[in-house]
Amino acid sequence: MTNFRIEPLRKENWGKLIELFGEKGAGANCWCMHFRLHKSEHEEGKANHGNKNALQKLVWDDKPTGLVGFYDDVPVAWCALSPREDFVRLQKSRVHKPIDNKKVWSIPCTFVSKEFRKQGISVELLKGAIEFARQEGIEILEAYPTIPTQDKLPDGFLWIGHYRSFEQAGFEIVDTTSKHRPMVRYYFQK
Repeated sequence: MTNFRIEPLRKENWGKLIELFGEKGAGANCWCMHFRLHKSEHEEGKANHGNKNALQKLVWDDKPTGLVGFYDDVPVAWCALSPREDFVRLQKSRVHKPIDNKKVWSIPCTFVSKEFRKQGISVELLKGAIEFARQEGIEILEAYPTIPTQDKLPDGFLWIGHYRSFEQAGFEIVDTTSKHRPMVRYYFQK
């Protein structure tokens, strides 16, 4: 897909993320803060633009937040991408607790614009994340996608990513504590 490219989310392209996420922040006013906040903070942030403002503050503070995918110049995809320790809910997860002491960057959620779904965009987004990580010197990418138990899942259940997309991008399963939400990693060769 030659017209697809990614950019890290920054002040300069914040408006493009708003365009992609729309008024509801990609769904239920989450603004990709689900994994970054404690449950009560996340729920509270769904009102009065709290989660949106929290994500914007991270961007304005130059913290890594994620990548925006563009088809031509239209924002069509997003993946959260930050050091694992930036995601509070991963720190407390019984299912996705760290499997070692290695420094990893996590991709806990993805989003593809409705009109661009089922066209391979998520795989291209993950390949872009891999290339970005390679350029940044990141050694391990980690994610927690779903392996669906039925043929068709509502789109709302796929925000953590579909395992098949991660597999096609080169990720491998490293932990199956959760049979339907394995931990996957992409290792960079030194």
